[in-house]
Amino acid sequence: MRALAFVCTLNSSPTPSSSHLIADQVMAEFESLGVSGEVVRVADHDIRPGVGLDMGDGDAWPALREKVMAADILLVATPIWLGHPSSICQRVLERLDAELSETDEQGRLLTYGKVAAAAVVGNEDGAHKVSADLFQALNDLGFSLAPGAVTYWVGEAMQGTDYKDLDGPPETVASTTRTLAVNAAHLARLLTGGPYPAS
Repeated sequence: MRALAFVCTLNSSPTPSSSHLIADQVMAEFESLGVSGEVVRVADHDIRPGVGLDMGDGDAWPALREKVMAADILLVATPIWLGHPSSICQRVLERLDAELSETDEQGRLLTYGKVAAAAVVGNEDGAHKVSADLFQALNDLGFSLAPGAVTYWVGEAMQGTDYKDLDGPPETVASTTRTLAVNAAHLARLLTGGPYPAS
């Protein structure tokens, strides 16, 4: 089993990132369950705007798409900006939109059988709204969602503390992260053994 995390912080490496931190924590839980993985900070790659598989002119998306296709689980980690997922997160969803035109010999999307989950951080309210946006988009794109498919942390409104500034994850966040990993890995294994039928 393989997991891929897209970290959708606005900052490229090596700038510290709360989104990257919570993604690393989810991936550590996956590792403990025998799921290997990779974390990709999307801002480090030249992802062109559009809804095609390859937008040409040095577009980095085709190589990242290969990683998506090789993974059983996709984690999308995003900060909250103005109550919404980051613009980079939106670009990832827009590029995944091309998968709606890609099907197997039985007419199923190539993303069928893949599990998606979300990790959300921010200093303002909106984690439920952001996860709802991600859930709808990822499900539309053919991914399956396990129960408890999001882990999140939201700091006090109008304050400056970030998730990465904490001494460690609060117990409730750590527990939620564990549940996300356990359920996502379980569902991914079930789908590997029993793919969706043609419809």
